[in-house]
Formats: sequence, C-alpha cells, structure tokens
Amino acid sequence: MGIIRSTNCGTPVTDRIFRSLFTALLVLFLAPVAAIAQASYWVQIEAHATLRTAEDFATRYQQRLGNIAGFRIAGGWYALAMGPFASEDDAETRRAQLLASREIRGDAYVTDNAIYGQQFWPVGGQAAALQPLSVEGASVALAAAPEAEANATADVATTATDTGNAVAQVLAPVQETVELVETATDVIPEAVAETVLAAETEPAPVAEPVAEPEPEIIETLATAQADERQLTRDDRIAIQIALQWFGFYRSGIDAQFGPGTRSAIRNWQTDKGYEPWGFLSTSQRMELLNGYDAAVARYAFAPFRDEAAGIEITLPLGMLQFDRHEAPFAHFSETNDSNMRALLLSQEGSQATLFGLYEILQTLEIIPLEGERDRGRDRFIITGQSATQRAHVEARLQNGQIKGWALFWEPAADADATLVIDSMRDSFRPIEGVLPSNLGAAASTVARRDLIAGLDVRRPDRSRTGFFVDAVGTVVTSAEAVQSCERVTIDEAYGADIRTVDAANGIAVLSPQEPLVPLAFAQFASAAPRAGSDIRVSGFSYQDTLTRPIITFGQLSELQGLNGEPELRRLTVGAEAGDSGGPVFDSNGTVIGMLLPRPETPGRMLPDDVNFAVSSNAILSALQGAGLTGTQSRVAIPMSAEILTRVSADLTVLVSCWN
Repeated sequence: MGIIRSTNCGTPVTDRIFRSLFTALLVLFLAPVAAIAQASYWVQIEAHATLRTAEDFATRYQQRLGNIAGFRIAGGWYALAMGPFASEDDAETRRAQLLASREIRGDAYVTDNAIYGQQFWPVGGQAAALQPLSVEGASVALAAAPEAEANATADVATTATDTGNAVAQVLAPVQETVELVETATDVIPEAVAETVLAAETEPAPVAEPVAEPEPEIIETLATAQADERQLTRDDRIAIQIALQWFGFYRSGIDAQFGPGTRSAIRNWQTDKGYEPWGFLSTSQRMELLNGYDAAVARYAFAPFRDEAAGIEITLPLGMLQFDRHEAPFAHFSETNDSNMRALLLSQEGSQATLFGLYEILQTLEIIPLEGERDRGRDRFIITGQSATQRAHVEARLQNGQIKGWALFWEPAADADATLVIDSMRDSFRPIEGVLPSNLGAAASTVARRDLIAGLDVRRPDRSRTGFFVDAVGTVVTSAEAVQSCERVTIDEAYGADIRTVDAANGIAVLSPQEPLVPLAFAQFASAAPRAGSDIRVSGFSYQDTLTRPIITFGQLSELQGLNGEPELRRLTVGAEAGDSGGPVFDSNGTVIGMLLPRPETPGRMLPDDVNFAVSSNAILSALQGAGLTGTQSRVAIPMSAEILTRVSADLTVLVSCWN
C-alpha cells in the first residue's frame, strides 16, 4: 500500500501536483480558443443592397484601412465591418479614431458578431478564426493574424513551461511521478509544492491596452489633386454618377472630369461647407460615394418586369411593392412608410380609348385637379398637386396598345418623387403582353367604371353635353348645365369659365381656362333646315358613365315651338337628360341647333320622343353677343353615318358641374 504524504494544510501533495499540471496544460491548449471566443466585437461601417457594390466598397476600405470583413445580414443586405476586436472598448476606441479622421460614416457603430451571417468578403475568408485586434494593432492587416496567433501560442507555452519547472526538476514524466508516490521511494519537498500552489493561485497581472491616437491626416488641394490622379476610370464614373444623383451634375457619364464635372464638384463642396476646390479629397470622395450608396440602398431601385402587363420598368422596391392586377392597372402599394403608390397602365385600344383614359384619370380622387395637362395624338401627361396630394401620369399609344405608368405621393415625399419619376420615365419599356380587357370595340361603349378599376372617383353634381364652336376651344352648352355651379369642367379635365348666358334661349357660352385645340368644331347651317328631314343628336346620354358621346337618330318635325316660338325647333327623337346641350346635325353634318332640356309642362305630359332645340341662328347671335364669331358651312354634301359619328365625337364634349 502506497504512502501519501500531507502538508501542514492537510492537502495531499499529489493532488496539488496534478492540479498544477492540469492548469498548465489547460492554459497551453485552450489559450488560442479563449482568444478566438473574445473576438466578437466589430466596427459596423455600412451596409449595401447588392453584393457587387459591397465588394467594391470592401476593396476600397481594405486598401485604405485594412482589417475589413463582409457578412450577410438580415433582409438580404451586405454589411462591411472592421475587426474583430478583443473588447468592446477597443472597438469603440478604433471607431472614434476613424470618425475623427473622417474615414468612415458618422452612423458607424460597435456591435458583436451576433448580427452577422455568412461571410462573403474577403473571398474564402473566415472571420471567426482571426486573431482579435487590440487598438494598438488595429492598423495591422488581417493577413498577419496567423503569425500573431503562432507567437501568442508560443508565449503561452513558455509560461506554462516556466510554471512547471519546479515540478519538472523533481519529477520526470507524469508516470514516474505516480510511481514515486505509490512506492514512497522518494519524498516531494514541501517547498516545491508550495511553489506550484503559488504559481496556481497568483496569476501574473495583465497590462491594460493603451490607445495610441492616429496621426491627423491633413488634406489639401495638392493632396486632392494627387489623389485624383490615382483614380481609375470606374472611380471617376462612380463620382459622376453620385454627383448626378444628388443633382449637381447634368452631363453625360464619360469618366472625363471636364468643366461640367469640376463645376459639379465645386457645387457639392459648397453645399457641404467645404472649400470649393473642384477636386475631391479622399474623405470627401468617400462621403460622396457613401451618401450615394446609402440613398440608393434606401430606394432599392431594381428592374421590374411585368409580363402580364407587358411592361419593363425600374422601380424603387424599397418604397413600393406589387399588390395586384386589376385591368387595366397593375397596382403597387407603399412600403416602409414611403407615402407613395404607383400604377402600371396596360390595355388594348385606339386613340379614342387613349383620350377616354386621359379624361377618366382626371376624375380620380387621387389626382388633384390643379396641375399641368398635356395630350397629344398618341400620348398624354397628367400632373396634379394639392396641399395633401401629388400625382404624375404618363401614357402612350403604340401598335394598338396603351401603356404607361402613374406615381402618387404625399408632399413630404416630393424630393423622393423627383428621383423616382426620372428613373421610371428613363427606364419605361413596353414588352410583349397586355392586360386583358372586356372593353367593347365601339368607342361609345367604353365605360368609365372599367377604366378606373379599384380606384376612387370624384363625381360631379351633374353632367350635360356641349360642343366646340371655334379653333380655340370655346364651347356652347345649355344654360341649365352650368346653373349654380362652383366649378365647370370640359371633359372633366379642363376648367372652364362661363363667358355669357342667354337665359331667354337657354344658351351658355364657355371659355376654357387654358387654350385647347379641338380636332373639330361646329359648322353652322347657312340656310334654314327643311321640316321632316332626318337629324342626328350627339350627346352624353348617360352623363359621365361613358367616355364618348352617343349618336341618336330622329326627325325635324317643326321649325317652331308648340306655341309658335320662332327660335325653337321641334324634334321627334328620344333623348336623355345628359344629351341636353348637344349639337343637332342635319344630313350634311352641319349644326342646325342645340338640344334643350325637356320643358316643364305642368298638367300636361309630352310624348317621350318630343324634344326641342334652339336654332343655329340663336346660337350665332349668342356668340356675337359674347364677341365671338361662329363658322357657317358652305358645303351641302350628305355625310355618311360613319363619318358623322367620327366628326361628332371630335367636337362634342362633356360639360360637368361641380360643387
């Protein structure tokens, strides 16, 4: 049986020996692991929406600062960070140094590695295995980490060896130690044991890291000029793109720093409070590029291809998200509190459909009444602005298809909208495909409700018919159409002023608030019509339900009213309230009168097909009284129903009363 010798404290010597050996071995083998575990703090510099951009900026930062790593983070973003650092304080000290020298963005912060996912930069790198940086070593490239780790391991091994020297002098291998104890052939001096215990219980003090301030970088015009000479073509293009984004550069992107680029740089520097050198210092260049990258990341511009609508366009997907298709629109709702909505327009149609869409869109609640309107033969632009809402719409007709886009936003997003509109306009491209439509082939069957699917519409108090009487857009309509109206519109798109009212004959003359160029205007008959002849009435029978007028056929029954009124014409024709104010044509396509509202006949009921028109002579007199002149026709050639339908549609307008 072996003999165990005890110290005065009653603790077996062998226990203390093995504890000391275990401690030394633990320090030797686990020291590198402990160092790695502490490598959990980083200076988070910035994040990018695309991998390519992140890798580009990582390369730049690595060349200037070193110790850069890139990680995927939540939301599909790519983060750039400096580190790892041994402690949070080290990371914060380094962040302060970089901010003081304006090497990084002001919103950089310190974080641990919990937010980081897969490492993407450097390619093939592994941040978890890197030696933690102290502030003193913050400027040392990560490539030196393996050597530093080897040196650290050697130091730990040396310390462990020194600690065990006292034991090693008495004992050889561990096996010999066990045998000596068991056989009691030798006695371990108590002094040796006490030495081991002292080494175990009294660790050496660790020196606190002392931050060494980095030398201040003084940037001058000369250094900025020297820096610029080192720029690559891609660097110059990136600067021009950023200056263009912020509105300082308006010329082409060509990597040539001519007068336009110099002026843009000076204006940017002045805006930021710098000396307007016309040359960017390193810190200024990074501020410009980082600002651009942050802005682009917020908008998240990306190509959007809608094969159903047949449209390809670049959209700010950080502000808009696709919602649904509801012909003729693709709807996009706001995201990230952008205060924006958008539509893509897509439908088959003709010029008549385009014009109808132009009119209907202006009745939407989401499009303010005030704003510029521009309609051509195959395209239109609508803008609207109010105290609470903005709108911009563009569409064009090509190959029997109407395609376009619309953006709606609140005033707080005005600056964003300017950039978004430019991007949408420049990138818009029709491709194969169009949203299905149930619209009929005839223009008169285009229903307003089919054109405004899913959108709220303003409705007037009433709508009647009118017609152009000259080349500048003057309109004649019934006095009843504009009675007691706060606002009058032509085709629900153009404001109009009441120029004169002939109450005796029920005639009102309207002047558009902006010049109009009608496709056709009325040609008045130069001779009295013949009783019993065929007539046609053009009118919006269903008021604002349809976008095009309807032609109703009838007969001119008498050249006077029921009580012998000489300025009236009695018609046998079916008519609705919306038709009143519409032109009455003879078979030659000339205007012989204007349809009046059905008269009130107390105690009597007229047949449904009995209606009255005021004569063309009365209309010409009303125009003359307003200082205007109507045009009389000198052509007496019968006009076909097809041609009359087209002509009447060009000169007949919807007159709406709003309160």
